[in-house]
Amino acid sequence: MKISIVVAVSKNGFIGKDGKIPWKVPDELAYFRKITNGHHVVMGRITQQSLGRPLKGRVNLVLSTKEGYEPEGFIVFSNFKDAINFAKEHGEEELMIIGGEKVYEIALPLAERIYMSVI
Repeated sequence: MKISIVVAVSKNGFIGKDGKIPWKVPDELAYFRKITNGHHVVMGRITQQSLGRPLKGRVNLVLSTKEGYEPEGFIVFSNFKDAINFAKEHGEEELMIIGGEKVYEIALPLAERIYMSVI
């Protein structure tokens, strides 16, 4: 299984602020949908909370060490290895890492591909 990072960054290197994306670019959102649709996506708790609901057409995996954290429509793991194993066991070919910063840091050494857009 390939591990891929999906990230949009500002020209000055920011990926977000206070758990929010500081831009609204319809073409970028369409691109994100296109490359992640049908895949398992891994995100941190803050990213998950900023979404508010699961991303349609994807298996939504959340990394969180917060005890008892079980948001509806998301599958929660306390570590990245367990999320990877879950995706493998369910036939995923390309696991998509969608943020935030801490999750990117964990995944980067294992990533084979980076989908990066500069906004």
